[in-house]
Amino acid sequence: MTDLRNNLNELLANLNVMYTKLHNYHWFVTGEHFFELHKASEELYGEVAAFIDEVAEKMLASNMIPAATMKEYLQLASIEEAKNGLSAGEMVQSITDDISKLILDLKNGIGLADQENHICISNLLQDILCHFEMEHWKLSAYLNS
Repeated sequence: MTDLRNNLNELLANLNVMYTKLHNYHWFVTGEHFFELHKASEELYGEVAAFIDEVAEKMLASNMIPAATMKEYLQLASIEEAKNGLSAGEMVQSITDDISKLILDLKNGIGLADQENHICISNLLQDILCHFEMEHWKLSAYLNS
């Protein structure tokens, strides 16, 4: 269970860093695509917030202790905090890259949950994976326009 717990805590850390990054981009996006990116980032950070809560609660229900402090998140996360002064396109590329990392983490977590027969955790991670695969597709299409 340690590997699964570690994977889930890294996922929580990455989701929390991404949540903060999305707020940063929501507040600081400028340019001709302001309105659509401002709205899209708000929708995405709302979805990420729900995933954070679901993962942490599923961990608690499975007798695992979730990471729950910014210090822990920054130590565990492979996603980096937002950088200042990015263009709108660079912001979208950054989020697309982060989602790629999350997709890999989620696939790994699903494998670990399946090995340990944590069906509900596997199902949750699969739902989140499906969501992020769709978001990745949308953001990639936006970048290629």
